Amino acid sequence: MEENQTNNTETPEFKSIWEQFRQFLHTVFDLRDDTDKLGTIKDIKDNIAVKGHTAWILVFSIFVASIGLNVESTAVVIGAMLISPLMGPILGIGLSLGINDIDTFRRSLVNFTVMIVISLITSFLFFSIPIFQTVTKEIQARTAPDLRDVFIAIFGGLALIVALSRRKEQTNTVAGVAIATALMPPLCTAGFGIATGRWSFFLGAMYLFVINTVFIALATFIIVRFLRFPFVKYANSVSRRRTARILSFLAILMLIPSSYLFFTLFQEKHFENNANTFINDLKEHQGISFFENENEIDAKHKKITLYVLGEHVSDATIAKWKYSLKKYKLKNTELAVRQNSMNTSAISDKINALEQSLSQNNKFLLTKEQTLKEKEQKILQLKQELLRMNSGKVPFLEISQDLKNLFPKLKAVSFATEIHTNFDNYDTIPHLKLIWNDSIATATKVANTLRIKNWLKDKVSSKSLLVESE
Repeated sequence: MEENQTNNTETPEFKSIWEQFRQFLHTVFDLRDDTDKLGTIKDIKDNIAVKGHTAWILVFSIFVASIGLNVESTAVVIGAMLISPLMGPILGIGLSLGINDIDTFRRSLVNFTVMIVISLITSFLFFSIPIFQTVTKEIQARTAPDLRDVFIAIFGGLALIVALSRRKEQTNTVAGVAIATALMPPLCTAGFGIATGRWSFFLGAMYLFVINTVFIALATFIIVRFLRFPFVKYANSVSRRRTARILSFLAILMLIPSSYLFFTLFQEKHFENNANTFINDLKEHQGISFFENENEIDAKHKKITLYVLGEHVSDATIAKWKYSLKKYKLKNTELAVRQNSMNTSAISDKINALEQSLSQNNKFLLTKEQTLKEKEQKILQLKQELLRMNSGKVPFLEISQDLKNLFPKLKAVSFATEIHTNFDNYDTIPHLKLIWNDSIATATKVANTLRIKNWLKDKVSSKSLLVESE
């Protein structure tokens, strides 16, 4: 009796604890509480249209994002995403499908198309300038969608619509989702692809943009339906049913490709992981060396291309590798092995021969360089000698005219440059010869000659000067 009483008292206590815990979980994770459905619908509809300032903000933000991609500045790209209005029509599409609002769906689709066209034209104009057509890492990163991009779009879209449904200031959440989902960079990359004729860039970037768009709209649709937003009321039941069928059909059309995209990207990621495991096992267990940056994993076509470094791998070994692909869940995968036809010894001999040739070329270049240096030194000496000889040149016509004016009894003047040497050094000396009239006295002749010599030294700026009279 006492045991039964004890069990009866424990059971209500346990139920009470469980009920409290369940109530706690409900309080923490309940989405329907504090939801402003009508206010959320109004907010989303108000941000759908592209007109006036919205269009210009989009243009400016596309320019900023394009510049950020070109200079590889993540901060600039993030800044552009914060001011971009691209999210409005996407949320409008998801909302309209969730509440059977055909008019909002049409308006969202039209404005979304206009935004894409404006974005592509703007980025095309920017990247049409030749100096901005460099393929950067930031641009390349937006050309190949990944499974992680799908999860980012899904959970980012869920976070955004849940935050908006609270009808409170959610600036941080909206900004964070705009950055995480990265709608603008793929559009800018698509414009780059058009401007440069790289159509693979255009297709890859638009594929990434479509994935982000579809899954953000899908997340919005799911939350709107889960929170039971009120359906749009129509004038008659026939119109309501027809609209519900159309939008339900469109929602299914969105779900089917979304599921296919998710499954395809999941398969590609799974293939890449298995292929990397296969390559790592070859390196670790069989000691095979590869050109790391050259190995190619083509998940779409199920092909692995290996570039082997070192010893030549036999056909039998390659056949074993192909057979082992099944173990890594890589069935029906094509394995291509690229390697040098020479073995390690032959490669080593080739390297030695190249090193010897390089050494001989270096010696030849050193000899040539020494010869050039000697010739350059000789040329420099000759230039200096020529400069020194030219510095001794005398403006004879000017000097002779001045002498005639200063000394009327001077009959004639002759000038020459004499080269003197003591067999160690060479020197050039200006030599001026004066011829006087016979009527001039000897003392006057000597005095005038000395005056002319002193005057001429200043005139020609030469310390070595020979002046004589007849």
